[in-house]
Amino acid sequence: MTDQLTVRCVLMRGGTSKGLYFHGADLPAPGAARDALLVRLMGSPDPLQIDGLGGSRPITSKLAIVAPSTRDDADVDYTFGQVDIDRAVVGYSGNCGNISAGVGPFAIDEGLVDAVEGVTPVRIHNTNTGAVMTAHVPVRDGKARVVGDFAVPGVPGTGAEIVMDWSGTVGAKTGALLPTGSPVDDITLENGSAVRATICDAANPCVWVPAADLGLDGSEVDFSETLLDVVREIRGKAAALFGLCTDWHRVDDESPGLPMVGLVAPPGDYCTLTGTTAEAGDMDLRVRLIFMNRLHESIAGTASVCLAAASRIPGSVVGPVATRRRTDTLLIGHPSGITPARVAAQEVGEPPHVSFELLGFSRTARRLMDGVVYYPRSVQ
Repeated sequence: MTDQLTVRCVLMRGGTSKGLYFHGADLPAPGAARDALLVRLMGSPDPLQIDGLGGSRPITSKLAIVAPSTRDDADVDYTFGQVDIDRAVVGYSGNCGNISAGVGPFAIDEGLVDAVEGVTPVRIHNTNTGAVMTAHVPVRDGKARVVGDFAVPGVPGTGAEIVMDWSGTVGAKTGALLPTGSPVDDITLENGSAVRATICDAANPCVWVPAADLGLDGSEVDFSETLLDVVREIRGKAAALFGLCTDWHRVDDESPGLPMVGLVAPPGDYCTLTGTTAEAGDMDLRVRLIFMNRLHESIAGTASVCLAAASRIPGSVVGPVATRRRTDTLLIGHPSGITPARVAAQEVGEPPHVSFELLGFSRTARRLMDGVVYYPRSVQ
């Protein structure tokens, strides 16, 4: 076709996200040319992404670039990209747990990793953070399994369970579990009020704030623009505290995806986005996660890891609102239901007074389409 060019692409669902998966060799080298191509493929900037493959929401405007690893301790290198919807920007400031869940099956099915019948461990080096995680991918007849009985709230039906171990990602972005050195920081807002926050870096940096500090119950599934502006201010001021932006007003430009902000509350009954009832007795706490200045429909995989870690930090704002039904699991109530995160922790004498033997979660993934995606020749 004279007006358009093509690039190989796989469209996959990973957890509660959906994204484009590429071989690194099929794309331009990192830089402006590659970003321009990725933005055009997704259809940004446009609220509907109508002229691209994006789905008009942050959870469907993601991508993964995968290649054989350059490290001895990893099988593949994986770069995560978050494509802005309203701006021609690709963010590489962190990782996505849901999209990460699709990297192992992609690597196996594309022949980047030799399949081992039963379960194939795939060591994934995330280039965004420098950390290595391991995906334990179920395999049948040399391909990643899709059919199974594991359910992920926010995803219709069930699938084959992929166990993700993120214990090697503590401090991956900032170098410390507690980037400010404190389990609680007071963040003063422009209106003079203050909120308590635990700023934690495990999988991805997140800011955890008691929902009650913002006058919320913790069961909300819709936030006003006024409240989202307050959360953006909290996010910006937290980001400035540990160097992700130079000024809190510039957080959307300098660090559009991170940190995420989660509003935490004790267990309570609420109606999910699908109309079912999430019962207090089935969860350890409630959380409402704000991602890319929008309420997340469920909870990001990396945020669930970070929340599990924060729940075990002595003195954090998360511990007092969380019950503990099982020592190695945190049951997280979010807008789409209840999701478990795995955490095995022990107290230690030195700050932050906790260490982790296990941090992770389980997800499902499914290849939806593969082939070539078209883009105008003028993008070159």
